[in-house]
Amino acid sequence: MTNVTVGLDIAKNVFHAVFVTSRGKITRKKQLKRATTLSFFAKLTPQVIAIEACGASNHLARELIKLGHKVKLVPPQHVTSYRRKNKNDYNDAEAIAEAAQRDNMTFVPIKTIDQQDAQMYLRIRQRLIKQRTQLMNQIRGLLLEYGLCMNRGISALRRSVPEFLEDSGNELTWVARELFNELYL
Repeated sequence: MTNVTVGLDIAKNVFHAVFVTSRGKITRKKQLKRATTLSFFAKLTPQVIAIEACGASNHLARELIKLGHKVKLVPPQHVTSYRRKNKNDYNDAEAIAEAAQRDNMTFVPIKTIDQQDAQMYLRIRQRLIKQRTQLMNQIRGLLLEYGLCMNRGISALRRSVPEFLEDSGNELTWVARELFNELYL
């Protein structure tokens, strides 16, 4: 590996690479399209490539490692303090490279596919639980507008809503019953 660190600022479609020596001198700048990034790095001798840790960085890191490069994922909060000039893609790439060259920098571990699957599972589960809680609170609030009170929690909702829908003595109209039935399912 050479003593050059490549700072790679990845975005949606266009990436910016800055090649920085250990003394901080920029030797090369390159704008890359997402589709040509891997073929560009495949032609290079193994380099240290630093990427700001973000959603797409793990996949790209794994692919660059397959090409023989050493990849470092820099936490985004550390990159900002190394940017010397105005914010733009090349300055961000330079800051990423500089941050990666620091001895005391802590890097984000590159996730495996299995780790990403587990993380995705947990994020989706958290979102579904949050949405379920929001729906339960909405149902409870709307029922209160008809004078129907129930306890908090999923078990109370599962027990109370069918009872309210079947009780013809409460103030629920047929429209309200249909809507509550939709929300309940």
